[in-house]
Amino acid sequence: MEDVLIVGAGPVGLMLACELGLAGIRPIVLDKRPEPGDLPKANGLGGQIIDLLDHRGLLERFSAGSPFSGRAPGFPFGSVPLRFAGLDDIPLRLLMIQQPRLERLLAERAAELGAEIRRGQEVVSLAQDEHGVTLGIEVGPGVEGGPGAGDGPGVEGGRREVRARYVVGGDGGRSRLRELAGVGFPGTTDDEVLRMGHFAADVSVFESPQVSGLQPGWNRRPYGRVLLTSLQPGVVIAGVREKGAYSGGPVTREEFMAAVRRVLGEDLPLGKPIWLSATVSQARLAERYRAGRVFLAGDAAHLFPAGGSALNVGMTDAANLAWKLAARLRGRGAEWLLDTYESERRPVAERALMQTRAQAALDRVEGEDGEALRALLTEVFAHEQAARHLAAMLHGSDTRYGSGNLPGGEHPLVGRFVPDLVLADGRRVAELMRAARPVLLDLGGGGTVPGDCAGWIDVVRARCDDPPAGALLIRPDGYVAWAGTDGLAQAAGKWFAGAPAHA
Repeated sequence: MEDVLIVGAGPVGLMLACELGLAGIRPIVLDKRPEPGDLPKANGLGGQIIDLLDHRGLLERFSAGSPFSGRAPGFPFGSVPLRFAGLDDIPLRLLMIQQPRLERLLAERAAELGAEIRRGQEVVSLAQDEHGVTLGIEVGPGVEGGPGAGDGPGVEGGRREVRARYVVGGDGGRSRLRELAGVGFPGTTDDEVLRMGHFAADVSVFESPQVSGLQPGWNRRPYGRVLLTSLQPGVVIAGVREKGAYSGGPVTREEFMAAVRRVLGEDLPLGKPIWLSATVSQARLAERYRAGRVFLAGDAAHLFPAGGSALNVGMTDAANLAWKLAARLRGRGAEWLLDTYESERRPVAERALMQTRAQAALDRVEGEDGEALRALLTEVFAHEQAARHLAAMLHGSDTRYGSGNLPGGEHPLVGRFVPDLVLADGRRVAELMRAARPVLLDLGGGGTVPGDCAGWIDVVRARCDDPPAGALLIRPDGYVAWAGTDGLAQAAGKWFAGAPAHA
């Protein structure tokens, strides 16, 4: 029996595989696609996931060659601009990286840590009992071997079964695993179709008479909106959003240009398409994140109707779940620990769903009412307090997990992502988190951990200017489990030694 099966080799599933690998768990990742995807469904990362990549020592590797990596100068909140000029301590950071490269780097890292990625293998059935989960897998033609016992090299195609103690669905908004687990996915579907494409074209396209009156970014017209921008030389990104049904299937250049003409009333001088796609936005949240030994993460658990949050929330879902699964598999965590995945992460998705619904609504309101609403909010967002509030929301730094009703859990850092303190020896807190292990950072308070936690919690004794507490107990996902020394042993036992939830 395997420890963990991950269904879906997108960014969320691969991030989960990396995090489990750091904890000593060797997951198997199943993906129905025979090859990695080559469509840049996302063009970057933003938010707390960048802090987490920094914790893992991956930020430099992922940002190499990126057209932008750093603190966000601004952000399009729906169609209302947020500008952060002069606010040097805004937490929101951005990393421009297209999804195919992101997936390739995550897959490389997962393989380095012992994960196995099996492609061309589609989940078709699920059965679970008190000991594990059995997945029925349809192995595509030409795929050697399969996940079932006794399948050796040279066996191609057919039906296999694989069994694991836990299964995680990271297989997207149309998750087959979620459906097989019987988890509802209520929400709404937009009445607009978004067609997107990358085109080989000189960026001087912006100077063409045919684009006169169009600004880089989204341009609003009576019959829809048109996007025109560029993130790299020689490639223009164009998009068309309009009301109407999408029949599915591949998008052709002719279909794309017809949509442009319907909205603009004229053609755009776009060259040969590099790729084209069409999507219909949805706002959905899974009724639960856990069904027995089956868990959901990323788009399988939530869909947001506006950009900027999906990968941030999904990949940090993975970090939250991974250390808890690993603890349980290693006999370190009680059963209740796995329940905290939903109790902690579902409210995060609820909040992201709220703000992305607001973004979508701002973008959707037409006519003079829409113009007035966007003009007023542009003025409001220019105020420092409003800009800071929205930056924290987009980043995820407004997230605070519960302290588990432990006495003393009222310290403002408990349940929040640890600040990146600079220690007296020059190290940053992020550098202490490379191995994804719990860390007790003793900042002069003389903090100790109980003996049943010894060997798992790394103890670091250091000093820093203006320490926020005598000691910080940091979870593997970067969140502060405890601050101070009073109650520290109790908190360590609760989170890292399998103590009862009420202890």
